[in-house]
Amino acid sequence: MSDDPRLAPLAASLPATVPFTGPEALERLRGRPFRARLGANESVFGPSPKAIAAMEAAAREIWKYGDSASHDLRHALAAHHGVAPENIVVGAGIDGLLGSTVRLFLAPGEVAVSSLGSYPTFDFHVSGHGGRAEKVPFRDDREDPEALLGKAEEVGAKLIYLSNPDNPMGSWHSGAEVARMVARVPEGALLILDEAYVEFAPDGTAAEVDVEDPKVLRFRTFSKAHGMAGARVGYALGPRHMIRVFEKVRDHFGMSRTSQSGALAALQDELWLTHVRGEVAAARERIAAIAAENGLGALPSATNFVTVDCGGDGALAKAVLEELAARDIFVRMPFAAPQNRCIRITAGRPEEMDLLATLLPEALAAARARG
Repeated sequence: MSDDPRLAPLAASLPATVPFTGPEALERLRGRPFRARLGANESVFGPSPKAIAAMEAAAREIWKYGDSASHDLRHALAAHHGVAPENIVVGAGIDGLLGSTVRLFLAPGEVAVSSLGSYPTFDFHVSGHGGRAEKVPFRDDREDPEALLGKAEEVGAKLIYLSNPDNPMGSWHSGAEVARMVARVPEGALLILDEAYVEFAPDGTAAEVDVEDPKVLRFRTFSKAHGMAGARVGYALGPRHMIRVFEKVRDHFGMSRTSQSGALAALQDELWLTHVRGEVAAARERIAAIAAENGLGALPSATNFVTVDCGGDGALAKAVLEELAARDIFVRMPFAAPQNRCIRITAGRPEEMDLLATLLPEALAAARARG
């Protein structure tokens, strides 16, 4: 069936694909739920109990629109980061804010640079708004700042995307390295710095850059360490004049009362965040140990997942993923070679790690038997 002729030419030209198929959609196709949901990098340890209580209380007033300015949350975030509220915009997760950013700063036909195989949603927005995506390869399983800067210079890129720590490999650069990259961003370009996983990373991973530096916008989320992926709360930090222009395009009533209340309570619960970091660190160690028991290599991780090298090519890794799914364990894998030799496993509870330890040997043997 052909596309509706009323579609705008740009929309008609786009492929009918999405970056990820959600686990619920996979469960519907399978006809049964997963026993271990270890593929979407959600925090299985959940949100702060204080955040849950705040959202339950806010639900009683869900008949009201949310505060269109996210005033209380923005002011709390400003105090947390030592910046002005005018340096922060709140939106529907990093994904939603990336869409607004591309819409604001990339005209049709202009170029954005990112890493081949990196988190795909940025490029999804670039294509959706008529931009052109240029890619550079990973280097040693890490995004390559030098290559990104070089390609940006070569093609006259308007936007440069870097995730630190990165998804899907879990690798990271020091904050000092990223700050040096910011200083070298070409004139007229803007670095999109995705720090979704930075709460799990070693000290010194977050870049120390002036929030008023016009060369960079930094993005954070409540989806990962704060365990609120379903609430869709993210924010960007940047110069006041750049943050102000988000008012031109953002969905002013897109942030619900429950989401704002939950995020505010989560931000104030440092003890819970410390607890989650400890659980994630233990789970990462367990995944690495399980990998080693099966003769596989676990890559160092600064995130809430571990990328495991299956020791072959993309076909083997895909077979391992499929065999784990057949045994009711949901994981994902990188999209691009050579990183697609790996699978990516989210940090889980002890019982989920036990299930992985039991079933990975079976899945690995079945995958290898496929030839």
